[in-house]
Amino acid sequence: MPVITILGCRMFEDEIMHLLENDPEIEEVLVVENEDCVGIMKKMAEAGLAYTALSPEKIPEKSSETGKGLTLIVYMLELALHAIPENLKKTVYSKVELMSSCSDGILLFYGLCGNVLGKIEEDFKDLGCQVCILKEENGEIVDDCIGAVLGGRKQYLEVLKSCRGVGTFFLTPMWAVNWREMIRTSGLSQNPDDISMSKFVFDYAGYKRVARLDTGLAYEKDFDACVKEFSTLFEFEVTELEGTLHLIENCYAKTKASVFEACPRSQA
Repeated sequence: MPVITILGCRMFEDEIMHLLENDPEIEEVLVVENEDCVGIMKKMAEAGLAYTALSPEKIPEKSSETGKGLTLIVYMLELALHAIPENLKKTVYSKVELMSSCSDGILLFYGLCGNVLGKIEEDFKDLGCQVCILKEENGEIVDDCIGAVLGGRKQYLEVLKSCRGVGTFFLTPMWAVNWREMIRTSGLSQNPDDISMSKFVFDYAGYKRVARLDTGLAYEKDFDACVKEFSTLFEFEVTELEGTLHLIENCYAKTKASVFEACPRSQA
């Protein structure tokens, strides 16, 4: 039975949940147990999805068992890695190497992220385990988690142009509920609870609007309340944007098809 590992930033929790809930070929879900898996395990429990949480060293090696189903391993990584791009690269690369021994394929839920992951597929082409990253139809790696749910770079640029020079801060559901942590991680403010300082930074950067980016997923129940809090604290106008899951779904489908085609254990 083929094994695919999803190795991703916590910002993609909801999109990964969407795949877990809507792929009938998944027969087993393993979650690598760490501090960053708590959110997605809670959502899986709420959705009634069965899973087994294991420490990294307890993840089983690939077996010779055949079957048409799929084992999916979920490995979430911390948001703080974005603070130092080289640390992000070092961590992601090390986790890919770690999970390659128990996976037929690895799908990275990351974008370019400061351009440190732009060559990861090439760097691991001889690994013996397919390594894929979120990409557009034209083969270009997505910029980041916002670009991924807008549908790609073209759509991202169109949205930015529609802002007509008004600085706009994008909030997906996961961004909205974690905005304080992400402001600190992105370097906008060392103390996001110091609203006056954060507001000064936003004003200096030209931000005047927050975009509520609706991905169509409702796992985060406090999305609207968090957007309202954010807009009120920083006196931002709220604008509505509609996201899409097409790019996410397409990348997952391509990775899965490629792994099934290459894996002899997928033949019952």
